[in-house]
Amino acid sequence: MAGGTIRLEGKHVLVVGLARTGVATALFCAAAGAIVTATDLRSAQELGETVRQFEPTRVSLRLGEPAEGLLEGQELVIPSPGVPADAPVVRLARARGIAVWSEIELAARFLRGQLIAITGSNGKTTTTVLVEHILRGAGFSTVLAGNIGTPLVAHVEESSDRTLTVAELSSFQLELIESFRPKIAVFLNLTPDHLDRHKTLAAYGAAKARIFENQTGEDFAVLNADDPQSAAYAPSGPEVHWFSRKAAVERGAFVRDGKIVVRQTGLDEEVVAVKELPLPGAHNLENALAAAIAARLAGAAPRQIGEGIRSFAGVEHRLEFVTEIRGVRYYNDSKATNVDATLKALDSFPGRIVVILGGKDKDSDYTLLRTSLAEKAVLALLIGAAAEKIARQIKGSVRIEAAGTLERAVEMAAVAARPGDTVLLAPACASFDQFQNYEHRGRVFKDLVRQLDERLRLLPGDPPASSVNAEKRNA
Repeated sequence: MAGGTIRLEGKHVLVVGLARTGVATALFCAAAGAIVTATDLRSAQELGETVRQFEPTRVSLRLGEPAEGLLEGQELVIPSPGVPADAPVVRLARARGIAVWSEIELAARFLRGQLIAITGSNGKTTTTVLVEHILRGAGFSTVLAGNIGTPLVAHVEESSDRTLTVAELSSFQLELIESFRPKIAVFLNLTPDHLDRHKTLAAYGAAKARIFENQTGEDFAVLNADDPQSAAYAPSGPEVHWFSRKAAVERGAFVRDGKIVVRQTGLDEEVVAVKELPLPGAHNLENALAAAIAARLAGAAPRQIGEGIRSFAGVEHRLEFVTEIRGVRYYNDSKATNVDATLKALDSFPGRIVVILGGKDKDSDYTLLRTSLAEKAVLALLIGAAAEKIARQIKGSVRIEAAGTLERAVEMAAVAARPGDTVLLAPACASFDQFQNYEHRGRVFKDLVRQLDERLRLLPGDPPASSVNAEKRNA
């Protein structure tokens, strides 16, 4: 793995930020014998249960104070993903010659076995879970980790020389690597996202492309031939494989005669019929193509890959079917946290969509939604801090109503939708204005829909008509 194991025993380590990744990192370093200081701008009261996790350890907690004041005597600084690479503590640590690593850089030095790393603006969660699902079904010993929910460092102890670790990685995690080197690195696509942090698409792309930085000719890189933005980052070191739903590729995965084909060293192997893919949308075909070539490079047979794709149930919060209520189908795509993901979600349905948009803005351009909304949606319900900006930028493309909260949006959607319609949560925004994360937002949406279902089951006949229904019928 990357850089080889280091000795943490007796090393002074500063962990900055005590969200999920920071907690796992601090506990791992302490268990390895490091002298750990963990810091967060929040107080002990604000952190709540998090603080109690450190009670049986020797981790020194310094809360509510700037991290840059804690650098004296430190030998390694590990910022959480939420801490930017240009944050004062990072810049000051580097100026003093202190090593600064992301959590994945630390973890990779201890992980055993092979690492399959997957990044991209959209589809990385689905692709990561699908690759692990295929490999596990093929009989491999697997670990699923990274940005998908469980930090990589939390899985070090369960890894072995036989383990295939499949990790979803964000640009935030890749910003602060040093010698991180996956055996198989996948870069799915690049569209504007997190520009509030990276400022430019070029900087965002460069951060993601670091996934290839330390690979050699013994490793594999997988890129999207249909996406010129990410394809431009094709590396020269590793063996490059491509995937495409539009044309055959020299080496990689593509579609021919309605089937996914994997091509290596001139040998074409059919994997599965496109019509057998369990998830809707062209973007999910791209995810399946990427997963097919990654799994093949990891050692899965074509038959096993096909079986894995056919049996894949999808990912929670990613175009997740919730239920059908009186002829209206409800879908949870809370993972659609940027404009491009929402465009892909809208494209997955034939039309008559009531879409819920909004949340915390990431300096996004919502005018890009106008054409799809005009073609596919009948109503956009706006929630959260970005609602006013979204309303201004999509005005005239679709009927808009301010809902404010997700609870109100679900109620309004139930009144507005008629049999055959789709109600889609695809916010195009982060969730942190009203929720802990996109998972929390998705769970709340599903709970609200199920509560709605239970209430309507107690009522006879159709739900009450409204001016909204009347307006739609007269349109």
